Amino acid sequence: MISEDNIQSAIAAGILDEATAQALKAHAIAANRNISDVADEEHFRLISGFNDIFVVIASLLLITSIKWIGGAIYGNLLAALTAWGLAEFFVLKRRMALPAILLLLAFIGYLFAASQNGMLTADISRAQSFTISSIVATIAAWLHWLRFKVPITIAAGTAALVATCLTSLMAFITFFYLMPVAIVIGLGVFAFAMYWDKQDTKRQTQKSDVAFWLHLLAAPIIIHPVFELIGVLHGDINLMQASFALILYIAIGIISLLIDRRALMVSALGYVVYVFSTLLSNMGHVDIGFAITAFTIGSALLLLSAFWHQCRASLLNLIPSKLKLSLPT
Repeated sequence: MISEDNIQSAIAAGILDEATAQALKAHAIAANRNISDVADEEHFRLISGFNDIFVVIASLLLITSIKWIGGAIYGNLLAALTAWGLAEFFVLKRRMALPAILLLLAFIGYLFAASQNGMLTADISRAQSFTISSIVATIAAWLHWLRFKVPITIAAGTAALVATCLTSLMAFITFFYLMPVAIVIGLGVFAFAMYWDKQDTKRQTQKSDVAFWLHLLAAPIIIHPVFELIGVLHGDINLMQASFALILYIAIGIISLLIDRRALMVSALGYVVYVFSTLLSNMGHVDIGFAITAFTIGSALLLLSAFWHQCRASLLNLIPSKLKLSLPT
C-alpha cells in the first residue's frame, strides 16, 4: 500500500497532480482490499509510524509549557497559536495524522479556555459563558478546516455547535425535556455523517474519514439520552427495561450493519453491559453478574465481527435497490 506521505511528497515534487494522486490512492485501496478480501473494514489513517507518537509527545510538552509560562491571562491564547503554528509544518507539509488530531484539539480547546477566562469579569451566567465559548470553538474549527482539512475537524466543530445549542436550551427547558431534543440533534449529526458517507460509498477518499468521526460523535448524543429516558441509568432496573434495552441494541446493530459503521454499537455497549450486569445483581448474582454479561455480549460481538460481511450482505438483500445506492459498497 502506498503511504500518504509518499503521495504527498510526489505531489509536492510535481510528479503527480491532485487528481492523479486521488486516482492512484483509490486504485491502491481497491487492490489491497481485493488481496485481503476485507471489504467491510472501516479504514482511516491514524498513525504511520512511531515518529507520529514522538511528535505528539514533543508537541504536548511544548504547548503545555507555553501555556504555563503565559499564565492565566495569555497562556491559553499563546498555546492555541502554538498549536496552529505547529500544524503549519506537521499537518500541512508533513501530513502526519495523529499530530494533526492533537494539534486540532489543542487549538480549539485552548481557544475555548481563553474565551472562558476572558469572560470571568463579565456579568453573565455560566450557561451564557459556555455558549459564547462554544461559538468561539465552532468558528475556530471552521477556520482550521479551511486551512488544514483534517478529517476530525468537522466533527469537532459540530460538537462545539451541538454544545452551543444544548447549553442555550438549558435556560428554557429542564434536563428531562432536554433529552428528546438531544436525540433529535444527535439524529441530525447522524444524517450529516451519512451525507459525507454518501459522497464516498467506496470509502476511498478523505470524505469517508470525515464521516467516521461524525458517526463517532453522533452515537453518544443519540444513545445516552435514549437510555436516560427509559430509566436504566439509575440502578433500579427491571426485566422489562432490560428487554427494551436489548431490543434497542439489536436495532442499533442492524443499523450499524446497514451503514457499515460500528460506532453506534461501541457507544451503546457500555450501557448494555451496565443494564444486564445490574439486573443480574438485583436478582442476587452480585459476584458474577458483570462476568456473565461481559462473557455473553463479548462472545456475541466477536461472532458478529467474524461474520460481519456475510451478515451485512444478507441484510442488504432485504432492502430496496435505491436505498443501497446511498450505502457503502
